[in-house]
Amino acid sequence: MTHTDSRTMRRVLRREIAGTIGLLTDEHDFRAMRRYRSFTFDDHAAYLKHVEGLLRTRALQGSHTTVALFDPEEYAEFCTQKGLDPDNPSSRTRFTARLAVTGPTLPYEGQPLSDLLPALVDEAVRQATWEYATTLLARLGDCASCGEDLGRAAFARASDLLVRILDTAPPGNRHLVCSVTGPPETLVAALHVADTDGDVKLDETEALEFTTVLALGLATESPGGLVIRASAPGNPDRVYGWRLRAYGLEPLTAGEVFDAYCTDVESGDLISPESNVDYCEPPDLGEVRPAQGHNH
Repeated sequence: MTHTDSRTMRRVLRREIAGTIGLLTDEHDFRAMRRYRSFTFDDHAAYLKHVEGLLRTRALQGSHTTVALFDPEEYAEFCTQKGLDPDNPSSRTRFTARLAVTGPTLPYEGQPLSDLLPALVDEAVRQATWEYATTLLARLGDCASCGEDLGRAAFARASDLLVRILDTAPPGNRHLVCSVTGPPETLVAALHVADTDGDVKLDETEALEFTTVLALGLATESPGGLVIRASAPGNPDRVYGWRLRAYGLEPLTAGEVFDAYCTDVESGDLISPESNVDYCEPPDLGEVRPAQGHNH
Protein backbone atom coordinates (compact mmCIF):
# COMPACT_ATOMS: atom_id res chain seq x y z
CA MET A 1 0.00 0.00 0.00
CA THR A 2 2.82 2.36 0.93
CA HIS A 3 4.68 1.51 -2.28
CA THR A 4 1.54 2.28 -4.34
CA ASP A 5 1.04 5.56 -2.55
CA SER A 6 4.66 6.53 -3.26
CA ARG A 7 4.29 5.85 -6.97
CA THR A 8 1.06 7.85 -7.05
CA MET A 9 2.73 10.78 -5.33
CA ARG A 10 5.65 10.67 -7.76
CA ARG A 11 3.21 10.82 -10.69
CA VAL A 12 1.53 13.82 -9.08
CA LEU A 13 4.87 15.54 -8.54
CA ARG A 14 5.93 14.80 -12.12
CA ARG A 15 3.04 16.94 -13.32
CA GLU A 16 4.43 19.82 -11.25
CA ILE A 17 7.76 19.81 -13.13
CA ALA A 18 8.10 22.30 -15.98
CA GLY A 19 10.32 21.21 -18.86
CA THR A 20 12.35 22.82 -21.62
CA ILE A 21 13.16 21.36 -25.03
CA GLY A 22 16.01 22.74 -27.11
CA LEU A 23 14.80 22.74 -30.71
CA LEU A 24 16.91 22.62 -33.89
CA THR A 25 14.72 24.69 -36.16
CA ASP A 26 16.50 24.32 -39.50
CA GLU A 27 18.37 21.74 -41.55
CA HIS A 28 21.74 23.51 -41.21
CA ASP A 29 21.72 23.38 -37.41
CA PHE A 30 20.45 19.80 -37.50
CA ARG A 31 23.38 18.72 -39.68
CA ALA A 32 25.81 20.45 -37.31
CA MET A 33 24.56 18.31 -34.42
CA ARG A 34 24.89 15.08 -36.37
CA ARG A 35 28.68 15.19 -35.85
CA TYR A 36 28.01 13.96 -32.31
CA ARG A 37 27.53 10.18 -32.13
CA SER A 38 25.19 10.54 -29.13
CA PHE A 39 22.79 12.58 -31.28
CA THR A 40 21.01 9.68 -32.92
CA PHE A 41 18.59 11.40 -35.31
CA ASP A 42 19.51 11.28 -39.01
CA ASP A 43 16.53 13.04 -40.63
CA HIS A 44 15.36 16.55 -39.73
CA ALA A 45 11.74 16.02 -40.74
CA ALA A 46 11.52 12.85 -38.64
CA TYR A 47 13.20 14.68 -35.75
CA LEU A 48 10.60 17.45 -35.86
CA LYS A 49 7.80 14.90 -36.02
CA HIS A 50 9.09 13.19 -32.87
CA VAL A 51 9.48 16.54 -31.08
CA GLU A 52 5.90 17.48 -31.91
CA GLY A 53 4.68 14.12 -30.68
CA LEU A 54 6.55 14.57 -27.39
CA LEU A 55 5.15 18.07 -26.94
CA ARG A 56 1.61 16.85 -27.48
CA THR A 57 2.07 13.94 -25.07
CA ARG A 58 3.38 16.22 -22.33
CA ALA A 59 0.51 18.63 -22.89
CA LEU A 60 -2.04 15.81 -22.61
CA GLN A 61 -0.38 14.78 -19.34
CA GLY A 62 -0.83 18.29 -18.02
CA SER A 63 2.87 19.18 -18.18
CA HIS A 64 4.04 22.66 -19.18
CA THR A 65 6.84 22.75 -21.76
CA THR A 66 8.94 25.66 -22.95
CA VAL A 67 10.59 25.45 -26.37
CA ALA A 68 14.02 27.05 -26.73
CA LEU A 69 16.09 27.75 -29.84
CA PHE A 70 19.11 25.41 -29.79
CA ASP A 71 22.19 26.90 -31.49
CA PRO A 72 24.97 24.33 -32.15
CA GLU A 73 27.72 26.98 -32.19
CA GLU A 74 26.65 28.43 -28.85
CA TYR A 75 26.40 24.87 -27.52
CA ALA A 76 30.00 24.10 -28.53
CA GLU A 77 31.21 27.33 -26.88
CA PHE A 78 29.25 26.49 -23.72
CA CYS A 79 30.85 23.04 -23.50
CA THR A 80 34.33 24.53 -23.99
CA GLN A 81 33.77 27.11 -21.26
CA LYS A 82 32.36 24.57 -18.80
CA GLY A 83 34.80 21.79 -19.66
CA LEU A 84 32.02 19.47 -20.78
CA ASP A 85 32.02 16.72 -23.40
CA PRO A 86 29.72 18.01 -26.18
CA ASP A 87 29.09 14.42 -27.32
CA ASN A 88 27.12 13.64 -24.18
CA PRO A 89 23.35 13.99 -23.71
CA SER A 90 23.81 15.39 -20.19
CA SER A 91 25.83 18.29 -21.65
CA ARG A 92 22.94 19.11 -24.00
CA THR A 93 20.57 18.95 -21.02
CA ARG A 94 22.69 21.44 -19.06
CA PHE A 95 22.87 23.79 -22.06
CA THR A 96 19.11 23.57 -22.58
CA ALA A 97 18.53 24.38 -18.92
CA ARG A 98 20.57 27.55 -19.38
CA LEU A 99 18.56 28.44 -22.51
CA ALA A 100 15.41 28.32 -20.41
CA VAL A 101 16.77 31.32 -18.49
CA THR A 102 18.83 33.25 -21.05
CA GLY A 103 17.75 32.22 -24.53
CA PRO A 104 14.77 32.91 -26.77
CA THR A 105 11.90 30.68 -25.65
CA LEU A 106 8.18 30.21 -26.25
CA PRO A 107 5.62 28.17 -24.32
CA TYR A 108 4.06 25.22 -26.10
CA GLU A 109 0.31 25.75 -26.06
CA GLY A 110 -0.83 23.05 -28.46
CA GLN A 111 -0.05 24.98 -31.63
CA PRO A 112 1.29 23.10 -34.69
CA LEU A 113 5.07 22.99 -34.92
CA SER A 114 4.76 24.70 -38.32
CA ASP A 115 3.45 27.77 -36.44
CA LEU A 116 5.80 27.47 -33.48
CA LEU A 117 9.04 27.29 -35.52
CA PRO A 118 8.80 30.68 -37.29
CA ALA A 119 7.53 32.30 -34.09
CA LEU A 120 10.56 30.97 -32.21
CA VAL A 121 12.93 32.27 -34.89
CA ASP A 122 11.22 35.68 -34.77
CA GLU A 123 11.66 35.71 -31.00
CA ALA A 124 15.37 34.97 -31.43
CA VAL A 125 15.74 37.83 -33.92
CA ARG A 126 13.93 40.19 -31.55
CA GLN A 127 16.19 39.28 -28.66
CA ALA A 128 19.37 39.54 -30.74
CA THR A 129 18.26 42.96 -32.07
CA TRP A 130 17.62 44.28 -28.57
CA GLU A 131 20.91 42.93 -27.20
CA TYR A 132 22.89 44.41 -30.09
CA ALA A 133 21.20 47.82 -29.83
CA THR A 134 21.70 47.85 -26.06
CA THR A 135 25.39 47.07 -26.47
CA LEU A 136 25.87 49.90 -28.99
CA LEU A 137 24.06 52.37 -26.73
CA ALA A 138 26.26 51.41 -23.78
CA ARG A 139 29.41 51.95 -25.88
CA LEU A 140 28.50 55.59 -26.60
CA GLY A 141 29.84 56.62 -23.20
CA ASP A 142 29.43 60.10 -21.72
CA CYS A 143 29.01 63.47 -23.42
CA ALA A 144 32.37 65.24 -23.59
CA SER A 145 30.71 68.60 -22.83
CA CYS A 146 28.20 67.87 -20.06
CA GLY A 147 29.17 64.38 -18.87
CA GLU A 148 25.69 62.90 -19.37
CA ASP A 149 25.41 59.25 -20.33
CA LEU A 150 24.59 59.45 -24.05
CA GLY A 151 22.85 56.10 -24.26
CA ARG A 152 20.67 56.79 -21.24
CA ALA A 153 19.77 60.26 -22.51
CA ALA A 154 18.83 58.84 -25.92
CA PHE A 155 16.66 56.17 -24.30
CA ALA A 156 14.84 58.81 -22.24
CA ARG A 157 14.34 60.87 -25.40
CA ALA A 158 13.01 57.85 -27.31
CA SER A 159 10.64 56.98 -24.45
CA ASP A 160 9.22 60.51 -24.48
CA LEU A 161 8.72 60.40 -28.24
CA LEU A 162 6.96 57.04 -28.06
CA VAL A 163 4.55 58.34 -25.43
CA ARG A 164 3.77 61.38 -27.60
CA ILE A 165 3.22 59.19 -30.66
CA LEU A 166 0.77 56.93 -28.83
CA ASP A 167 -1.00 59.85 -27.16
CA THR A 168 -1.61 61.58 -30.50
CA ALA A 169 -2.55 58.44 -32.44
CA PRO A 170 -6.18 57.94 -33.47
CA PRO A 171 -8.26 55.39 -31.52
CA GLY A 172 -7.86 51.74 -32.43
CA ASN A 173 -5.14 49.13 -32.59
CA ARG A 174 -1.72 50.49 -33.54
CA HIS A 175 1.21 48.72 -35.20
CA LEU A 176 4.52 50.60 -35.09
CA VAL A 177 7.73 49.75 -36.91
CA CYS A 178 11.08 51.46 -36.34
CA SER A 179 14.08 50.78 -38.60
CA VAL A 180 17.63 52.06 -38.18
CA THR A 181 20.13 51.61 -41.00
CA GLY A 182 23.79 51.23 -40.18
CA PRO A 183 26.72 48.90 -40.32
CA PRO A 184 26.66 46.01 -40.33
CA GLU A 185 22.90 45.71 -40.92
CA THR A 186 19.51 47.33 -40.54
CA LEU A 187 17.84 46.92 -37.16
CA VAL A 188 14.05 46.63 -37.12
CA ALA A 189 11.72 46.63 -34.11
CA ALA A 190 7.94 46.36 -34.02
CA LEU A 191 5.40 47.27 -31.37
CA HIS A 192 1.76 46.16 -31.26
CA VAL A 193 -0.65 48.24 -29.19
CA ALA A 194 -4.20 47.01 -28.61
CA ASP A 195 -6.89 49.62 -27.87
CA THR A 196 -10.28 48.31 -26.79
CA ASP A 197 -12.66 51.13 -25.89
CA GLY A 198 -9.83 53.20 -24.49
CA ASP A 199 -8.21 50.27 -22.65
CA VAL A 200 -4.69 50.34 -24.11
CA LYS A 201 -2.48 47.27 -23.75
CA LEU A 202 1.04 46.62 -25.00
CA ASP A 203 3.77 44.08 -24.38
CA GLU A 204 6.40 45.59 -22.08
CA THR A 205 9.21 43.58 -23.66
CA GLU A 206 8.21 44.73 -27.14
CA ALA A 207 8.05 48.32 -25.90
CA LEU A 208 11.53 48.05 -24.38
CA GLU A 209 13.00 46.62 -27.58
CA PHE A 210 11.26 49.23 -29.74
CA THR A 211 12.43 52.12 -27.55
CA THR A 212 16.01 50.81 -27.54
CA VAL A 213 16.21 50.65 -31.33
CA LEU A 214 14.67 54.12 -31.64
CA ALA A 215 17.14 55.44 -29.05
CA LEU A 216 20.06 54.01 -31.01
CA GLY A 217 18.88 55.77 -34.17
CA LEU A 218 18.49 59.06 -32.31
CA ALA A 219 21.84 58.85 -30.56
CA THR A 220 23.88 57.91 -33.63
CA GLU A 221 21.79 59.98 -36.08
CA SER A 222 21.70 56.93 -38.34
CA PRO A 223 19.32 56.89 -41.32
CA GLY A 224 16.02 55.44 -40.25
CA GLY A 225 12.32 55.87 -39.91
CA LEU A 226 9.24 55.14 -37.84
CA VAL A 227 5.81 54.34 -39.23
CA ILE A 228 2.52 53.65 -37.50
CA ARG A 229 -0.65 52.01 -38.75
CA ALA A 230 -3.84 52.67 -36.78
CA SER A 231 -6.85 50.41 -37.32
CA ALA A 232 -10.36 50.92 -35.94
CA PRO A 233 -13.58 49.10 -36.91
CA GLY A 234 -15.66 51.00 -39.43
CA ASN A 235 -12.88 53.40 -40.42
CA PRO A 236 -10.08 53.27 -43.00
CA ASP A 237 -6.67 52.35 -41.61
CA ARG A 238 -4.46 55.42 -41.16
CA VAL A 239 -0.76 55.12 -42.04
CA TYR A 240 1.80 57.84 -41.36
CA GLY A 241 5.35 58.22 -40.15
CA TRP A 242 8.57 60.11 -39.60
CA ARG A 243 12.21 59.92 -40.59
CA LEU A 244 14.89 60.08 -37.90
CA ARG A 245 16.64 63.42 -38.02
CA ALA A 246 18.96 65.35 -35.66
CA TYR A 247 17.95 63.65 -32.43
CA GLY A 248 14.28 63.90 -33.31
CA LEU A 249 11.55 62.93 -35.76
CA GLU A 250 10.81 64.71 -39.03
CA PRO A 251 7.27 64.17 -40.40
CA LEU A 252 6.89 62.37 -43.70
CA THR A 253 4.47 63.86 -46.19
CA ALA A 254 1.43 61.85 -47.26
CA GLY A 255 3.09 61.37 -50.64
CA GLU A 256 6.27 60.00 -49.08
CA VAL A 257 4.28 57.54 -47.00
CA PHE A 258 2.31 56.47 -50.07
CA ASP A 259 5.53 55.97 -52.06
CA ALA A 260 7.09 53.92 -49.25
CA TYR A 261 4.12 51.56 -49.03
CA CYS A 262 3.37 51.35 -52.75
CA THR A 263 6.87 50.71 -54.10
CA ASP A 264 8.55 47.31 -54.28
CA VAL A 265 11.75 47.58 -52.22
CA GLU A 266 13.77 45.25 -54.45
CA SER A 267 12.56 46.11 -57.95
CA GLY A 268 11.40 49.70 -57.44
CA ASP A 269 8.17 48.89 -59.28
CA LEU A 270 4.90 50.44 -58.17
CA ILE A 271 2.52 48.32 -56.10
CA SER A 272 -1.22 48.88 -56.06
CA PRO A 273 -2.26 50.71 -52.89
CA GLU A 274 -4.34 48.80 -50.36
CA SER A 275 -8.03 49.49 -50.29
CA ASN A 276 -9.55 51.27 -47.31
CA VAL A 277 -6.19 52.78 -46.25
CA ASP A 278 -5.41 56.48 -45.85
CA TYR A 279 -1.77 57.47 -46.29
CA CYS A 280 -1.50 60.77 -44.44
CA GLU A 281 0.73 63.19 -42.58
CA PRO A 282 1.35 62.55 -38.87
CA PRO A 283 -0.27 64.65 -36.16
CA ASP A 284 1.70 67.30 -34.32
CA LEU A 285 3.56 65.65 -31.44
CA GLY A 286 3.33 68.89 -29.49
CA GLU A 287 6.97 69.04 -28.47
CA VAL A 288 9.73 71.58 -28.52
CA ARG A 289 12.52 70.09 -30.60
CA PRO A 290 15.81 69.77 -28.75
CA ALA A 291 18.90 71.65 -29.91
CA GLN A 292 20.98 68.90 -31.65
CA GLY A 293 21.14 66.13 -29.14
CA HIS A 294 24.51 66.43 -27.48
CA ASN A 295 26.27 68.26 -30.28
CA HIS A 296 26.86 71.24 -27.98
